[in-house]
Amino acid sequence: MTEASPKDFWENRYADSERVWSGRVNPTMSSLVTDLSAGRALDLGCGEGGDVLWLAHRGWKAIGVDISETAVARAQSHAEAEDFEEGSAEFFVGTLPEEMPAGPFDLITASFLQSPVALDRLEILSAAAERVSIGGCLLVVSHASAPPWSQHQHGPDEMPTLEGDLEALHPRVAWEVEVGELRERSAVGPDGQEATLEDLVILARRLE
Repeated sequence: MTEASPKDFWENRYADSERVWSGRVNPTMSSLVTDLSAGRALDLGCGEGGDVLWLAHRGWKAIGVDISETAVARAQSHAEAEDFEEGSAEFFVGTLPEEMPAGPFDLITASFLQSPVALDRLEILSAAAERVSIGGCLLVVSHASAPPWSQHQHGPDEMPTLEGDLEALHPRVAWEVEVGELRERSAVGPDGQEATLEDLVILARRLE
């Protein structure tokens, strides 16, 4: 595992490429959020902003936060090109959980909030849980196993589990878990490798 700080690692990851992600919305996120009533949303580890822009197009007031200045600059540029109403799609650079925006949010999403360098994702999820409004949802989509082309070695204890993620939700918060399961999807690696990957998907609604 690299010794780079999370900020340096992810800034270098984005700065070394003109585009890291496709710009399209995460399909698991879009499929589960489509029927929710639009409100105020927060995307953790927003990258280049694809999920936030998708939410904004559907009436959400969406905020994205990422540790990389380059990623956030690209996301902001994409939002400006879309000519959204003020406040529909906003982005800022921040370290999680210390600089997580104050709630409440009707939806908080975290898609593949995982890192080959130090990242306390359970602490981040716990902080996010406190910021979900009553009746609002927390959606977490995670790699349940490393793709075969990954350059980073992950032992089974490093990958998230349903039990571990649910335990991280704040103990004073009551939840209804609407989705908690492993899902398979087809994927193509950087050199054209085809594989079936497993994702851990959690959609929880705050009851109180």
